[in-house]
Amino acid sequence: MKDLIVLTGDPTMRIAVMALLRRHQALQIRPIVPDAAADVYEHPKRDPGVYREADVFLRPFVTQYRYALVMFDREGCGAEKTQGREEIEREVEAKLSKNGWQNRCSAIVIDPELEAWVWADSPHVARVLGWGSDLKKLRKWLEKEGYLDPGEAKPRRPKEAMQQALRLTRTPRSASLYEELAKKVGLSRCTDNAFRRLCTVLRTWFPPD
Repeated sequence: MKDLIVLTGDPTMRIAVMALLRRHQALQIRPIVPDAAADVYEHPKRDPGVYREADVFLRPFVTQYRYALVMFDREGCGAEKTQGREEIEREVEAKLSKNGWQNRCSAIVIDPELEAWVWADSPHVARVLGWGSDLKKLRKWLEKEGYLDPGEAKPRRPKEAMQQALRLTRTPRSASLYEELAKKVGLSRCTDNAFRRLCTVLRTWFPPD
């Protein structure tokens, strides 16, 4: 039996999660290396598919993995207009529990989307987005363009802000950018609630040896 199965909403999230899981020391967990101890999948119907059908997708794996983790964006999942992040998480976890994952599942809903995790207070963010290592310059530009309110940690529209920042530096947007950020940005620098919850869940399930 493997330790963990993860279901994500798109290829970019899958790659980012795989990169994160390889940083077991930074996560303060025991090693759960992708492929060897964990498998990460993406749902063919993307975020709406994960929201509506995670229990169906994961049902065949109930006896093959100790824990199941479900991750998707709140924006575009189909419930963003009627439910908050925590409500959606509870709904998905309830369905998983009824399908064999009781007390060994967790849903992580990123509000509004994965790009919220990009905007950590780290010079690696500026470098990966093509702005050298000048994070202050990038933040000033975000404020000037109305993406970032003074004093706030991240843009209100994180995906749009990232796309425009990349466009200005002519840096192609690709999954490899997310992978590099997941590998290098200090985990304590990401203050997003969903990310902090992910870290807590993993530390509870896989405490260091």
